[in-house]
Amino acid sequence: MSSPSLHQGRIAEFKDVLGEPKISLRKLRALCFNGIPFEGGLRCLCWKILLNYLPLEQALWDSVLKKQRDVYSHFLKEMIIQPGIAKANLGVSREDVTFEDHPLNPNPDSQWNTYFRDNEVLLQIDKDVRRLYPDMAFFQRQTEYPCLLILDPQNEYETLRRRVEQTTLKSQTVARNRSGVTNVSSPLKTPASQAWNEYELLPNGCEAHWEVVERILFIYAKLNPGIAYVQGMNEIVGPIYYTFATDPNKEWKEHAEADTFFCFTNLMAEIRDNFMKSLDDSQCGITSKMERVYSSLKETDAELYLRLQEQNIKPQFFTFRWLTLLLSQEFLLPDVIRIWDSLFADDQRFEFLLLVCCAMLILIREQLLEGDFTLNMRLLQDYPISDVHLIIKKARDLQDSK
Repeated sequence: MSSPSLHQGRIAEFKDVLGEPKISLRKLRALCFNGIPFEGGLRCLCWKILLNYLPLEQALWDSVLKKQRDVYSHFLKEMIIQPGIAKANLGVSREDVTFEDHPLNPNPDSQWNTYFRDNEVLLQIDKDVRRLYPDMAFFQRQTEYPCLLILDPQNEYETLRRRVEQTTLKSQTVARNRSGVTNVSSPLKTPASQAWNEYELLPNGCEAHWEVVERILFIYAKLNPGIAYVQGMNEIVGPIYYTFATDPNKEWKEHAEADTFFCFTNLMAEIRDNFMKSLDDSQCGITSKMERVYSSLKETDAELYLRLQEQNIKPQFFTFRWLTLLLSQEFLLPDVIRIWDSLFADDQRFEFLLLVCCAMLILIREQLLEGDFTLNMRLLQDYPISDVHLIIKKARDLQDSK
């Protein structure tokens, strides 16, 4: 069988499995584990099923999607539009700024207090999403489907974009010099006024893909105050949003924002322990996962394990990032997406990720055995092999030998 016809054969297999009235999750996982074709929006559909967003009963898909997308619109109105209106109203006339709720109200439940706390989170998200995959133009480009609810030119309220501009400008007009004397500079005359704007903002009525990602993360932070936003979540949401926003199925592509939000929320429900510092040392926390990468290595390649131990190269020096961000920082985006096909299809939920990390170490064993601490740390921080198919194949071999 030639390669193109092999590929067509794989597409046909996917269509068969996805065409069933009730999809067999076992069959779908087995197919997706070997990589999902992009054609026909297959990956977008498979990820939605594997991340428990779509049910296995095909007849329910339309109603589930409609319901969830309506819920997301409600979140937009409640968490982005209404606070903006409330703030505009509070500032409009003096009567509105009552003692119960004014900007200096010390009560932690005050609306203003919430607003300022949210702004801190928003600024952190803003800083992170602007630099998403800087080697790709995609996130800086404008989306074909801007959020009309937010971008309606009739809107008088404060959008996230405006919140970021105003908050950053205010914080930058007061600069302290070294002797501690405060200089109040004019924001119009200083480059600081451009500091928040690392990239040209698109004209009104348009928005870039990174702005959509910012909104998803802000709403997630509002709905999950226990974890809110932790740096790195932007790297988890990025590949999901990219996949859905490039869906060949136009009808689904239009709803990439809402669909990404729910898939990201479901994925975070499974991996959020990695982001919670308080759980680091618990059984479900990141520390035990990092140690398991080393215990896997010890079983498979004792010589390499001992070498890393001798050099005092602890797993947290590099596997923390590998595991927490599901390898999204180690490879180019198309390769990350291919790895995620296997991770999402893993029926033991991310057990395979530990084997992938172990495989990555074994594949550069010769360099690691020869290198000193500095050289090896550089290798591990900037992983040299870019062929993810080789890495996945090695991880599968490790899985089969267990």
